[in-house]
Amino acid sequence: MVKWGIVATIKADTATILRFAAYHLELGAHRIYIYLDAPNPEAQEALREHPKCRVVRCDDGYWDRHNNGKRPPMHQPRQTLNATRAYNRANEVDWLMHMDVDEFLVAEGQITSHLAALPDDIQCARARPMELLAGGDPQVEAAFKTFIPAGKQREQVVAKLYPTFGQHLKGGFLSHIAGKIFVRTGIKDLKFRIHNAFLDGETNPNHIEMPDIHLAHFHATDWDTWHSHFAYRHIEGSYRADLGPARSRDRGGITMHELFALIEEEEGKMGLRVFFDEVCSDTPALRMRLDAAGHLYCTRFPFNTTLAKHFPDFANI
Repeated sequence: MVKWGIVATIKADTATILRFAAYHLELGAHRIYIYLDAPNPEAQEALREHPKCRVVRCDDGYWDRHNNGKRPPMHQPRQTLNATRAYNRANEVDWLMHMDVDEFLVAEGQITSHLAALPDDIQCARARPMELLAGGDPQVEAAFKTFIPAGKQREQVVAKLYPTFGQHLKGGFLSHIAGKIFVRTGIKDLKFRIHNAFLDGETNPNHIEMPDIHLAHFHATDWDTWHSHFAYRHIEGSYRADLGPARSRDRGGITMHELFALIEEEEGKMGLRVFFDEVCSDTPALRMRLDAAGHLYCTRFPFNTTLAKHFPDFANI
């Protein structure tokens, strides 16, 4: 039987960490490898006691042992180093995916069955993302904007969905459109990254798309949370300056970093709220536009139920 696992480098509260782990355990993950990017003794102990979880505390001693005492200042290199270390040690699973704590796999059918059906020569299998519409209760119903494939129609679709800001959005998303990949384990010299894998100079060797597996990205759950994370993301995260524009410069393209800087300069917090309401908020108008374009996906996430099953001592946190 094919076995799969996930690896994540996480800095979060106990409830967030354990809900992420419990959800994927219930989905069928055989191993959850979690690297704690900040101390959390409570979550560490709970994960350590679960037979399918492996937890590592990334303290000074960890970086002394594994990176010559140098803790990378940016979280992306820390994720890459930890994902690669987990991959090289993941003898218990056939496939491994790197994920973030705000990402959740959603599958049509069993993930194990989809992976088992892949030809033996396939080494990388990609799940494309879908972004949460903000404001609802995901345990009741969560609505998502789904991935729009690259092609001639993508820009036109995005412009109709988001008439004011669509021209500046890659595929209509605030965050990545690359998704994440399952990588077959046991491949010598493979370099495992956040969204891709490299082997002998080739990117994502023997790669395939997995249209029946989605990566549900809870990038913006509500206005207050999104705004509280905005400054960090603008400097170091999804909206940082070194990420390119949605369209080329010669066609008037600007980056998300530049767009948000312009909105803040001209309209301040109120301007950011206007942007959020058009692009992120779970409104009847946006649902209608997404549904008409074939890019609305609704499901639910029984977080409390899976938490109570896999970590019963933390059912009420």
